[in-house]
Amino acid sequence: MLPSLIVIDDFLRDPHGARRQALALDYDPAFKKGNYPGLLSTRPLPIEGLDTSVSRIVGTPVKADPSTSHRHCRLTLKADKGRSGVHIDPCFYSGILYLSLDEHCRGGTDFFRHRRTGLEAVPDDPAKLAATGYADPNMLIEDVVNTDTTKPGKWERISRIPMRFNRLILFKPWQFHNAGPGFGKSPETGRLVYLMFFAAAA
Repeated sequence: MLPSLIVIDDFLRDPHGARRQALALDYDPAFKKGNYPGLLSTRPLPIEGLDTSVSRIVGTPVKADPSTSHRHCRLTLKADKGRSGVHIDPCFYSGILYLSLDEHCRGGTDFFRHRRTGLEAVPDDPAKLAATGYADPNMLIEDVVNTDTTKPGKWERISRIPMRFNRLILFKPWQFHNAGPGFGKSPETGRLVYLMFFAAAA
């Protein structure tokens, strides 16, 4: 069974090198896809051995999900606003590597419980899904996640994984979660993260 959440500090051997490469990427507003705040790098940043390392950590083979922004970076400044909030990731497993320096870090990644349903995730077991009263996961996603994504009163935050430079978090993507707010006034002081979206490799 995949672990719900893993936190690994000091993940990269050369995090400052990765940060320099991430800051050197192009963050063209025209490339933006989705309702998230901030900007996405126009190309991915390769990290040698990433998929192998994560496969070993989670105990099952994973690979890049080609339909996602796997290995891209996201930069979010204090003034950036998005059109979505609490959400899920449509993939097999997710990861976020924090590349902001510790003196700039604010917030982190938050996980939530939906107040009306009491759910903390979209159930991945048919029996548990049936117990929610929804016939299929897409109905639940539409009625719970998509409807209430930007309504803070509909959610109760149950945990926050604080940002820390070179900290990797890996988690089941169907948990209700959201990024903490952007910060900083420049790329060097902003919220800089490296995104991972995995598919099952076996």
